[in-house]
Amino acid sequence: MAFLADALSRVKPSATIAVTQKARELKSQGRDVIGLGAGEPDFDTPDNVKNAAIDAIKRGETKYPPVSGIPELRKAIAAKFKRENNLDYTPEQTIVGTGGKQILFNAFMATLNPGDEVVIPRPYWVSYPEMVAICGGTSVFAETSIDNGFKLTAEALEKVITPKTKWLLMNSPSNPSGAAYTEAELRAIADVLLKHPHLWTLTDDMYEHLTYGDFVFRTIAEVEPKLYERTLTMNGVSKAYAMTGWRIGYAAGPVALIKAMDMIQGQQTSGACTIAQWAAVEALNGPQDFVAQNKAIFQGRRDLVVSMLNQAKGISCPVPEGAFYVYPSCEALIGKKTPEGKVIETDEDFVSTLLEAEGVAVVHGSAFGLGPNFRISYATSEELLEEACNRIQRFTASLV
Repeated sequence: MAFLADALSRVKPSATIAVTQKARELKSQGRDVIGLGAGEPDFDTPDNVKNAAIDAIKRGETKYPPVSGIPELRKAIAAKFKRENNLDYTPEQTIVGTGGKQILFNAFMATLNPGDEVVIPRPYWVSYPEMVAICGGTSVFAETSIDNGFKLTAEALEKVITPKTKWLLMNSPSNPSGAAYTEAELRAIADVLLKHPHLWTLTDDMYEHLTYGDFVFRTIAEVEPKLYERTLTMNGVSKAYAMTGWRIGYAAGPVALIKAMDMIQGQQTSGACTIAQWAAVEALNGPQDFVAQNKAIFQGRRDLVVSMLNQAKGISCPVPEGAFYVYPSCEALIGKKTPEGKVIETDEDFVSTLLEAEGVAVVHGSAFGLGPNFRISYATSEELLEEACNRIQRFTASLV
């Protein structure tokens, strides 16, 4: 359609949203479908956070907020970074957006010119390259593999840096793989970044509080203070506090960048929902017991899913360090046939045939830039996860 902007030709629909919608449609038609595509906790928002929002409504906190966020939340964000990440930011160095997506868009819109490159390790969250494209930049993909836990190495990063590279976009723990970087792994990446002073880093730490076992979370500006002045550290309340629908993301970085992002947001949406911001203040400042309790539940689910998938014929599933996803390989099943004679030629064939045959909705790995794999979100009950994995085992056993 000639009326529409050329930028739309560079953008693809979100595969994760498409899978979730397809599962909903099939359920509405009476199909028995287990949806494992959605990237949100199945827990409810904690009562203290809900009550903070109710109290804010009763106090009349319903007017336009400052574009960058209410002072109380910006102060809470600065305190969180100091308390949990050993990073010193003033409230003026913080910004609040309508979810993490808006933070990313603001940063790219404020900094990218045509021809500027953003290095993105693959597999990547489906929205990253689309955001870069909308903002006029070019995504350059750094390779990882199942053998190195889907983590960017210093060598792979060095290969893709050019004079046009403006950002490295890091996501730890990762959506879709659940991979999280140790301090030593971040140290090696930081050493590369120090050699390229024109290159900034944007860290998506949205799953920070969902790491398992003895893993200790670190963020790159914490590991290498010399990168502080060219790092934007992004986070939010969605995953750790089960607040996906409240739509609050935030970031901290150099004042000049924050001011540029504020200017863009001021002409775009203005400030995020005031009531949601007051809820986020309570999430960050209030009791944190909820986070540890949910993390323990997620770890049990992870262990169940990894164990059962590795018992499925032709599936290889590494153990992720964090988030609530697994990213198993189905490479051994490519070329196999269903009992009806359909050939599984790609990971997209695998997930679509699985949905048809067994009613299990997962997302194909090629949507995240690396296949043949698929992503499962284990943010649902153990009962449903066990049933879904039984169905996957049955499906893979039927392929010849």
